[in-house]
Amino acid sequence: MKKITSVLLISVLAVSALFANGVKEESVSGEKVYKIGISKFVAHPALDAIEQGIMDELNEMGLSYEFDLQNCNAEISTGVSIANIFKDGNKDLVIGIATPPAQALAVAFNNTDTPVEFAAITDPLSAGFMDEGLSNIFGISDRNPIELQLDTFIDLASIETLGMIYSGNESNGVAIFERAQQYCIDNGLELVAVSVSNSAEVKTAMLSIASRVDGIYIGNDNTVVSAIASVDQVCTDYDLPLFNSDTTSSENTNFLMSFGLDYYKVGRISGNAAYKVLTGTSPNEIGTVFLDDITQFNFILNLDRAEELNIEISPELLAKASFIVQDGSMIEN
Repeated sequence: MKKITSVLLISVLAVSALFANGVKEESVSGEKVYKIGISKFVAHPALDAIEQGIMDELNEMGLSYEFDLQNCNAEISTGVSIANIFKDGNKDLVIGIATPPAQALAVAFNNTDTPVEFAAITDPLSAGFMDEGLSNIFGISDRNPIELQLDTFIDLASIETLGMIYSGNESNGVAIFERAQQYCIDNGLELVAVSVSNSAEVKTAMLSIASRVDGIYIGNDNTVVSAIASVDQVCTDYDLPLFNSDTTSSENTNFLMSFGLDYYKVGRISGNAAYKVLTGTSPNEIGTVFLDDITQFNFILNLDRAEELNIEISPELLAKASFIVQDGSMIEN
């Protein structure tokens, strides 16, 4: 095994004030400089990694570009304002990272020729991105194998009552909850779930269920993941095993298990799709891309936390981990 100093987090470009920032690369040979607007729902490691991956991919493809990077700060109304500003700015392509900003862009650019790309949408069907007649919309889904995640976590931690916090005002959060709920029904488990409307409510929600559950499952829900430190603190205080679907934000938390997409890779794939559309491919030809290749996922086991919780990890499960946490360090397995 080889120790790595920065396993999952990448260098992320600092973003300045709302509506005022941009990243510009000038054309030196007279070719077109593409104007690309990116609206990100909130700053947290996974979405930051997607944003960076998009930019890195386009850099490698040799495009001359001008990026307009915007952060909704988890406010849906801010995403609507950003979308309208992008529309007035004559962008060549716009990208929404997470469901709310992508939906705002789809509305603002409806019946236009401007391509709208979504990135990291858990349920693009219920979000409306797969409706007929949307000729300018395409993108990448970050749908996770929730049933496999729960199978592994529940077996490892011997869970009978599962706790979950989710965002009730985001379609992706509701979709994750509904799949987890169905899983628990099918497998005879009790689910204690609390809906939140913003990240400030997460700690209170956690405290309301901590004494009633055997473990906590957090899906790739942007509102909740942006408050993962609060989830982690309550789990630590109550000796609860934590499953975090967002491996990118797990490095600084006391999780037991994390299994989910590598969001930097999601960004690179999104950037490649953007490049294809900017250079002539129809958005319809790309459509919705689901990432089903297991190599696009990271599986992390925290041996330190397992020891604290007196949970035994079998050699068979350990062998499947791409990374482990041991003696306070993240190590490639």
